[in-house]
Amino acid sequence: MKDYILSLDQGTSSSRAIVFDREGNICSTAQHEFPQIFPKSGWVEHDPHVIWGSQASVVAEAISQIGINGHDIAALGITNQRETTIVWDAETGEPVYNAIVWQDRRTSEYCDQLREDGYAPMIREKTGLIIDAYFSATKIKWILDNVPGARERAEEGKLRFGTVDTWLISCLTRHQVHVTDVTNASRTMLFNINTLEWDSELLELFNIPRSMMPEVKPSSGIMAYTTTTIFAHEIPIAGVAGDQQAALFGQMCVEPGAVKNTYGTGCFLLMNAGNKPILSKNRLLTTIAWQIGDDVTYALEGSIFVGGSVVQWLRDGLRCIQSSSEVEELAASVPDTDGVYFVPALTGLGAPYWDQYARGAISGISRGTTVAHIARAALQGIAYQTYDIVKAMERDCNLKLTNLKVDGGASRNNLMMQFQSDILDTEVLRPAITETTALGAAYLAGLAVGFWKDIDEIKKQWKIEHRFNPHADKETVKKGLEGWHDAVRRVLSPDAISN
Repeated sequence: MKDYILSLDQGTSSSRAIVFDREGNICSTAQHEFPQIFPKSGWVEHDPHVIWGSQASVVAEAISQIGINGHDIAALGITNQRETTIVWDAETGEPVYNAIVWQDRRTSEYCDQLREDGYAPMIREKTGLIIDAYFSATKIKWILDNVPGARERAEEGKLRFGTVDTWLISCLTRHQVHVTDVTNASRTMLFNINTLEWDSELLELFNIPRSMMPEVKPSSGIMAYTTTTIFAHEIPIAGVAGDQQAALFGQMCVEPGAVKNTYGTGCFLLMNAGNKPILSKNRLLTTIAWQIGDDVTYALEGSIFVGGSVVQWLRDGLRCIQSSSEVEELAASVPDTDGVYFVPALTGLGAPYWDQYARGAISGISRGTTVAHIARAALQGIAYQTYDIVKAMERDCNLKLTNLKVDGGASRNNLMMQFQSDILDTEVLRPAITETTALGAAYLAGLAVGFWKDIDEIKKQWKIEHRFNPHADKETVKKGLEGWHDAVRRVLSPDAISN
């Protein structure tokens, strides 16, 4: 009997590997941060070799911690930073350029032109997405247009495109398998979420050869078998989902209306929308949550570009803390922000503003302002952005949120979670296992190979670790929200304000 599921969690700032048992418990984990590359203002890149190298090393570390090998692992699940774009040689597997990260804004002007040319409604209807540099399509086009010889090689069928899941599967199979799942495909701005196919009209619009695109598979099902030397035995790669969809599944938000927020490098609020796509009227995204067999589940999503990464900026940029874990103690050393607001638009603002030209601002500073006030305002800025998305989601679905399930590294910050509950005036639920992104990928993989019988069996494993209930003064909350929205208006570009 194979007793474990191995989950690869390839994130924006680190790669992790986690081994789960049949009860969904973490048996071992390993994590390595890797360098971020900033060639120009607004540009963010990763080295694809470093992504793979860091992922391979944590896999080896995690399985060695408990003395297992491939023979003990029933299946492998993959979850990944979405939209990040890699193009590589079909024969050698050598990338033609660095990975262009989802945060990268180099194609913003091209996106402006697409909107001016009237393509937004068509793209929205086909993909559920808003035209933005965030998504993969414009990044692929940039590589083909700017890397010498890339377009010619692509048109000759010699190049492959993939999001990070596709790149990892390619590496795990010695570049013999070129696949993705529906969740990652739905983040490219090239995939029709109604027909579940790469869309010919969109490929033509962005001038991207179809031969570059991976085969699209369900999120749960055997996609390939490992051939890498990391494992002594081949392992089925049986579950793949973009990180936020994986977290939605890991939180067992399997009923329509269930909502989770992941507080990672960015923050991503997803609501299970059921088996039909809901097109938002409040500038949210429509995306595919997962596909199991022939059954497709959709989601509404609000994307916050800068969440936990603002804490990294406090550490690495402002240098007011030495490690990210210190931020809660620093923020708690003052009773409030003393009127300071931090709008963390360090790479633009996502939903519901979608202003790629907005930049961060700290307002309300006085002679009495300390780094503690700024740290507290940074945490509140994350929570305030979440509030804006929740309200947009409630308007789209004409309902009041009853609770919010939370996960991700920053969800362990009790001060911020209590503030989140206070301003939403709703219950915030933190599960016993906050590594729900990796857990969701493990669940999808385990279902595919019969490790778990069905979703009902998995549901029984979800447990609450902490319940945050609102208790703040309503007038104080109202005043704080007014101050926040005034601070946001100050950073928005004229075009965003007019929209």
